[in-house]
Amino acid sequence: MVTILGIESSCDETAAAVVIDGRIIGSNVVASQIDLHAEFGGVFPEVASRAHAEAISAVVEQAIEAAGVGFHQLDAIAVTRGPGLVGSLLVGINYAKGVAMMTDKPLLGINHLEGHVYSLWLTQPFREVDFPVLVLIVSGGHTELLLMRNHGEYERLGGTLDDAAGEAFDKVGRLLDLPFPGGPHIERAGRRGNVKSFDFPRAKRDSSYDFSFSGLKTAVMREVTVQPSAATRKGRKKGAEKHAQLRSDISINDVAASFQAAVTDILVEKAARAAQEYGATEIFIAGGVSANQMLRQKMRQETELPVRYPPLNLCTDNAAMIAAAAHYRWEMGLRTSLSFDVRPMWALNNETYHDD
Repeated sequence: MVTILGIESSCDETAAAVVIDGRIIGSNVVASQIDLHAEFGGVFPEVASRAHAEAISAVVEQAIEAAGVGFHQLDAIAVTRGPGLVGSLLVGINYAKGVAMMTDKPLLGINHLEGHVYSLWLTQPFREVDFPVLVLIVSGGHTELLLMRNHGEYERLGGTLDDAAGEAFDKVGRLLDLPFPGGPHIERAGRRGNVKSFDFPRAKRDSSYDFSFSGLKTAVMREVTVQPSAATRKGRKKGAEKHAQLRSDISINDVAASFQAAVTDILVEKAARAAQEYGATEIFIAGGVSANQMLRQKMRQETELPVRYPPLNLCTDNAAMIAAAAHYRWEMGLRTSLSFDVRPMWALNNETYHDD
C-alpha cells in the first residue's frame, strides 16, 4: 500500500489530499478563491499567491487529519510543479519541500495536466484501462488533445493556439455580465436558451487537431455589445471587452446556448476524429470544462467508444489528482530533488520528467 500526500496550488485553488494506491481518496480538501477573484472577472495572480500562503498550512493539516494518518505514515509527498502561475506554484512547492524535509519523505514534482488525466483513475468503481486512450484536457488555462499509449507515454496531437476553452467561457461570461467563473453560469443560462439563435464560428475546422477560441469570443462580442466608434476602437486597450456595453435586445440565454454549442461542437468533432484515426479504445475528458453536460452528452452521441470523465468534484483543480498521478510516477521511479524549481509552461509529453 502506497500512501501519498498531494498538494496543489497552480492557480486559484489551495488543495491537499491523501490518496492510497493511486485509486482510493483518503481525503480531499480544497480552499477555493472564487470570491476573491470575482471582482476582477478572472484570476488576479498576486491575490492568488497571497491567499495560497494564508491557507496552505490549514488545508494540509485538515487533509492529514481527515485521512486519519500521520505524516510518518506517508510514503511520499507530491506537489504540482507546473504549469501554472509562478507565485502560486512557489507557495505549494516551498511548503511541500518543507514537509518532505521535516518527515524525511521522498518528494515528487508533478505535472498539473497529468494530474487532470489521473483524475479518471479516482472514479469509483474503477474499470481497468485498455490503452491507447484519447485524452481531451479542457480547463481554464489548457485545451490539449493527447494520445495516451500507456502510463507516462503521451503523444500530443494538438491544442489551443490562443484562448483555452475555459478561458473563452470566462471572457464570454464577462461580456454577458455573468458571475465568475463563466463556465457554470453560461451552462446554466444556456439550458434556457436556443442553440440555433446565433451561428457562431467553429474555428480551425480543418484536418489538424488544433483549436482556436479567440475568434469565437470576438464574434460573440460583436454580436452582443454596442459597437464603439472607430476612434474608440483604436484607443481601446487589450481586455476592454469586459467594459463593453451589452445590447438591451439580446437574450443572454440564447447567446449562452449558442456559444456553448460552438465550443463543444469543435471539441467533440476533433476528439472523436482523433480517437478513430489513432485507434483509441476509449475517450477521456478531464479538466474544469469536462463538467459541462453538453460536452459530455455530445461526446457520447458522436462516438461509439466508451467515454469517461471525472465526478464533478474532481473536474476542477484538486490535490487528489496530483497524488494519483504521483502514484504511477512513483512506480516508474520518479524522485524529485529538493532543489527543483517551478515550471510555469511545462508541457505534458514523453519527455516531461526526463531531466529529474
